[in-house]
Amino acid sequence: MSRGARPRFTFLGHSTVRCDLPSGEVVLLEPWVQGNPACPEELKTFERLDAILITHAHSDHMGDAVEIAQKYRPQKVVATFEICHWLASKGVENTAPMNLGGSQDVLGMKVSMVRADHSGGLIDGAAIYDGGVASGFVVKLPGGYTFYHAGDTALFSDMQLIGELYRPELAFLPIGDLFTMDPKQAARACRFLGVREVVPIHWGTFPGLPGTPDELERELKTLGVNCQVVKLLPGQSR
Repeated sequence: MSRGARPRFTFLGHSTVRCDLPSGEVVLLEPWVQGNPACPEELKTFERLDAILITHAHSDHMGDAVEIAQKYRPQKVVATFEICHWLASKGVENTAPMNLGGSQDVLGMKVSMVRADHSGGLIDGAAIYDGGVASGFVVKLPGGYTFYHAGDTALFSDMQLIGELYRPELAFLPIGDLFTMDPKQAARACRFLGVREVVPIHWGTFPGLPGTPDELERELKTLGVNCQVVKLLPGQSR
């Protein structure tokens, strides 16, 4: 467990998370707010935005990336090379491409891109382009506090390596089923990662995402995993 200050996380619904750093900067993970039916109206705008992190190219994760980046002009917009290339073609500045296994400095944090098992096509009108691989992010603050946003993913056993290499304290994990892990798989992901806290994401936004935080809590108890489920509703902070 790190002794460093932790950010303030605000769940904006679906998989979108606002991260207010102890130093005052604001990071947005998964820029989908205007079209996000779960995002509270009053949280769809920002007083400042210093960085954007995008795990993959699907519209329910980066649907507002161009508009938000052009409005707030963050210092870095982090995504795969392919997504960054597309964003730059739309006029987005300060793109910061990377790929699986790599790390880069973002606002003094170490941001590492890690594996996710998911598709990553980029839909632009009627066309679908290669958005590169889907990914997750491990973010380590200067004081040592580390969290993991898995994006959209299935369960994979190499999550044990993410836990071993980066030792995140908190994970944002999808639990909705159909397109991602369900609660039973997410409970095993918590065991692989060794996290102390988990925030369920990618659930309940649409009818086809039946997994619930209560189910995740029950599955963790069945496995005997000591991990607290932080049940944030859209608009709530931790």
